[in-house]
Amino acid sequence: MVAAAGNEVDAAALLASVGLDAEGSWNPKAMIPAGAYYDMLERIAAQTDVTDLPVRVGASMRLDEYGALGLAFKAATTLGASYGRVERYARLWTSVVEYELRPHPRGTLFILHRSGMRRLGLRLSNEATLASAVSIGRQVCPVSFVPLEVLVQHAAPKTIAAHEGWFGCPVRFDAGLDAILLSPEALARPNILGDEGISRYVISHLDAELSEIAAEAPLVASAKDAIAQALSEGAPKMADIARGLGLSARSFHRRLSEHGMSFQTLTEETRRDLAEGLLRDERHSLAEIAFLTGFSEQSSFTRAFKRWLGTTPASYRKDRRGR
Repeated sequence: MVAAAGNEVDAAALLASVGLDAEGSWNPKAMIPAGAYYDMLERIAAQTDVTDLPVRVGASMRLDEYGALGLAFKAATTLGASYGRVERYARLWTSVVEYELRPHPRGTLFILHRSGMRRLGLRLSNEATLASAVSIGRQVCPVSFVPLEVLVQHAAPKTIAAHEGWFGCPVRFDAGLDAILLSPEALARPNILGDEGISRYVISHLDAELSEIAAEAPLVASAKDAIAQALSEGAPKMADIARGLGLSARSFHRRLSEHGMSFQTLTEETRRDLAEGLLRDERHSLAEIAFLTGFSEQSSFTRAFKRWLGTTPASYRKDRRGR
């Protein structure tokens, strides 16, 4: 993202803002919290026009930058099998995105799932991810690869000419989901470098890595449960939550970082998710929900909720009631 933004931004300062050294060694396994990443993208947007930035980022992505997962994508025998490997092994890439292959009357949807408030940083990231998914598909396809359609959940930027020009197909915003519609012919097409032997070898390694991560995944869910239970007494302290999980504060911080999260981000997500759930229950007043989500005043809760979802708790409840 920073490289694609070009000379109009201060690359070293942007990377430093998320804890990365512009002169440091390349480490594809290094993760940063999603919130910090979105903040950085929004700082880029404040310095330069980002309308076509996600497309330029997607076009620049190379499979060699994805390590073993990139090799597995290349070695799959068909494009459909390649995207199937993204669906299964994306957890090795990121802890905040999931992918799904879903049948569609015209073919198959390759769907991107990313939770969180639809802030600018997240929207830019989603667009870039969709563009990257097409870019890596074109790197293994023996003929020109063009999706049938690209669907984007959020509203369109001021112009979509760059998007449609690069994807080569209709790009539909306000679509309700983030996805690429792929034809049966494209998915069945053999890959340039498809190799069964290499595939088996790489997949065995990816399965081993995935099993290690899967064993750690419950930590995040357990931490969110502990935070939710503690919120009625105010904003919880990391040391207290760690102690309740049988960990030291340092170990807890390290293991959250391995999932690309910070304690602050996890607490924010827990508060937001809990608030949304409570607002769907008419038995709770707004004041009660503010208390249960760890706010000392309803006004503080209202400001935070508006920052999360772009609307007030009262408006959110009213909109849900009208559905």
